[in-house]
Amino acid sequence: MGLRPARIYRNMDEKRPYTRRAIKVHKKNFIKGVPGMKLKLFEMGTKKKYDVCLSLYVKNNVNIRHNALEAARVASNSYMKKKTNFFFLKVVVFPHHILREHAQAAIAQADRFYQGMAHPFGKPKSTAARVHKTTPVIKLYVDKSYLEDAKTALKRAGMKLPASTRISVETVSPVV
Repeated sequence: MGLRPARIYRNMDEKRPYTRRAIKVHKKNFIKGVPGMKLKLFEMGTKKKYDVCLSLYVKNNVNIRHNALEAARVASNSYMKKKTNFFFLKVVVFPHHILREHAQAAIAQADRFYQGMAHPFGKPKSTAARVHKTTPVIKLYVDKSYLEDAKTALKRAGMKLPASTRISVETVSPVV
């Protein structure tokens, strides 16, 4: 079965994130069967002092799945590698929140499966990062000469996310 659309999971409710549940005071019961995430690299590029820091923010509070974060990272990293070798890209958020899905039969004669299933709990299927609009999703450090290329790279990364995004540009002051 393929991935469900991002609109199902992108709205972030104000409940606490579903990461693990505690049974007793001294023991913690971790959720079993959580699938691994696709996002493996969080930092890439050359670590050095750069002139400009660009940050990608979402405009609303949103859940971003791990595969969308990986797609955004790949899109911005590949574009910047074509333009220059001197940049540093960092994915700031981490997908802790576990998404659940109740498997439903999607065939025509499956009416009897839906009886007594008004509010099913579901099994762990994926992970997501709970991102607030004040938290940067991706940070990109470049020199001033590559500022426009960095903006384009972050714009391409924003297209992979399930929410509208904005880019902020900050000058990095050297430490004296």
